[in-house]
Amino acid sequence: MGLLKRNPFGHILFIKKWLIRLFGVLTHRRYRGFNELHIEGSEIIKGLPDKNVLFISNHQTYFADVVAMFHVFNASLSGRVDNIKNVGYLWQPKMNIYYVAASETMKAGLLPRILAYVGAITVERTWRSGGKDVNEKREVNPNDTENIRIALEDGWVITFPQGTTKSFKPVRKGTAHIIKQHKPIVVPIVIDGFRRAFDKKGLRVKKKNILQSFIIKEPLVIDYDNETIEQIVEKVEYAIEQHASFLKVIPAEEIAEQERLNKLRKWQVDKEDTNQVK
Repeated sequence: MGLLKRNPFGHILFIKKWLIRLFGVLTHRRYRGFNELHIEGSEIIKGLPDKNVLFISNHQTYFADVVAMFHVFNASLSGRVDNIKNVGYLWQPKMNIYYVAASETMKAGLLPRILAYVGAITVERTWRSGGKDVNEKREVNPNDTENIRIALEDGWVITFPQGTTKSFKPVRKGTAHIIKQHKPIVVPIVIDGFRRAFDKKGLRVKKKNILQSFIIKEPLVIDYDNETIEQIVEKVEYAIEQHASFLKVIPAEEIAEQERLNKLRKWQVDKEDTNQVK
């Protein structure tokens, strides 16, 4: 690899490779040490083509979800089945992995800007700004959709169709439009435990000894020409287990209790941090 060779977005691959190696080593214990990442279906990863693959997933933290995917994907491509033992799999990482992220998130500080270099496709959210929902929906920036097309033509793209870390929010139609227009192989991923293990940004370990799950499902069967946007949206919601019907499986009281416990855990962690400072 030439030292100045770049990807389609102008990022120098030599720098990107070393950033993946560095952050991979620094974060490995978050998924195999402080906490344990339970993986299922990693054999699917190795059978995928090198380009035009879209990974869709539910979302629990800003960065920990994506970092886990870089670990799992590269470990799977290195022949590890459902495990991320021995971080050496990141010595020669797959360089054409990208992820869709909100522009405002990736500009919020030096660390997010560095992480953006690893493979972020930044987009302007039309329904949210400054951490709050907006009443008047903004127009989609055509450069955003064009960048996703470029990334798919170059490699793999990770996206979180709900556009938020909150559970059971509706899937955005933009994802369905991307699927229908570019016809990628769509691979669903369902994660859990990240919200309990990390803070909202996914940068700080909030609680240890949490079992995190990472389930990779078979690619979706999609009739790109005949299925409507609404049908694809519904298919995505079921695939990432965020369809409203899943709420009927989990009693509302249990969800409310889980939210209460999450807030209590956060308060306890914050209190411990305050006591340590004192």
